[in-house]
Amino acid sequence: MSDQNKPFVVTDRRKFTSDGTLRPDADPSPEREAREVPAAPSAPPPPLEFKSPHAVEPEPPAPPAPDFPAESELPPPPTASEMEQANAAYKQTADHLDTAVRAANPGMDHPPAMSFEQIVHSIYMTAILQLGGATKPGEQPRIDLLGARQSIDMLSILAEKTRGNLTPAESQLLDNALFEVRMGFLEVTQALARSAANRQPPPPGAPGASGRPTIVR
Repeated sequence: MSDQNKPFVVTDRRKFTSDGTLRPDADPSPEREAREVPAAPSAPPPPLEFKSPHAVEPEPPAPPAPDFPAESELPPPPTASEMEQANAAYKQTADHLDTAVRAANPGMDHPPAMSFEQIVHSIYMTAILQLGGATKPGEQPRIDLLGARQSIDMLSILAEKTRGNLTPAESQLLDNALFEVRMGFLEVTQALARSAANRQPPPPGAPGASGRPTIVR
C-alpha cells in the first residue's frame, strides 16, 4: 500500500479522562516536562580599562603661589637692642671687607657711603639700560620693557613713600629722574608700535596692495 493510502492514526496522549480519572492506557510514570528556568541575572562585569602604552600621565596641578603673609602673620619685630647689635656687627664686617679690598688693590679710593641720591641714580640708570639707552651706534638695541616698567614703578613707590621727608634737592632729583624714564618709556613703546604697523601688509584695494608700484599721473 502506498504512503498516500495509509490511514491516519490519532493517538490520545492525555492521561486523564474528562471527569478527572486516570486513563487505563496512560503511562503511569510522571510526565517530564522540560522547562526552561531563566538564569538568575548576574552582576555585569566591571568595565575594562584600556590604557595606551603611549599615554602620558597628567601632571599634578602646580601648587598655588605663596601669598605674602598678612600683618597678623608676620613675626614680631626685633627689639631695639637686637637692631643695634645687628647694625654694629654689619658695620664691623663691612669695614673688614673694605680693608681687605684696599689691601688687594693699593691706591684704591674708599667707596663712597650710600646716599639717597645714589639710590635714585642706580634705579634711574637701570631703567635707562632696560630701554636700550646704552646701545652703541650700528647695534640692535636690546629693550626690556617689563624690566623698565618695574624700575619706573620702583621710583614711583620711592617718591610716594618719601613724600614730605625729602630736601628740595632730593625731591627735584627724584622728579627729574621719574620724568625722564617715563618719557623714555613712551618713546620706545610708540616707536615699537610704529615699526609693527609698517610691517603689516596694506589692506585690499589700497595703493600698492598688489605689490606693484603705484604710478601717479
